[in-house]
Amino acid sequence: MKVEARIFDIITGFAFLVAIVYGVMTAYMSGYGVEPVGLVALILTGGLSLLAGSYLRFVARRIEPRPEDREEAEISDGAGELGFFSPGSYWPIAMAAAVALAGISLAFFHIWMLIATLVVLLIAIGGLVFEYHTGPNEE
Repeated sequence: MKVEARIFDIITGFAFLVAIVYGVMTAYMSGYGVEPVGLVALILTGGLSLLAGSYLRFVARRIEPRPEDREEAEISDGAGELGFFSPGSYWPIAMAAAVALAGISLAFFHIWMLIATLVVLLIAIGGLVFEYHTGPNEE
C-alpha cells in the first residue's frame, strides 16, 4: 500500500502546484482576474488525491507489508491466489445496462426512467454482492 500512497502523494503535489501556476497565470494573462472554476477543480483534485493517499498510508501501517512494498522482494513472492472471481456472472452486464439507461435518462431528463433504472441498478448490485452468499449458518 505504500507504493500506492506515494503515487497519490505525487498526484497531490502536482495538482496543488498546477493550481498555483494556473491561478497566477490566469490572474496575469486574462483581463478578468483569476478564473475560479479551473482553480477550484485543481484544488479539489489535489484534496481528493490527498484523501486517498492518506487512507492508503493509514491502511499500510496496519497490515503486513506486501511484496510490492518490500525492496528485497522477488517476483515469486507475489505468486499465488489473488482472490475469487466469478467465472460466469451476468450481474455485471445488468449493472452496465442499468448505468447506461441511467445516463440516457439523465441526458434526456426523464426522471421516471432515472428512478426505474436506479431501482434496477440497486437490484443488480444486490445480485452481484449476494451471488455466492450461502447464509450465516452454512459453510
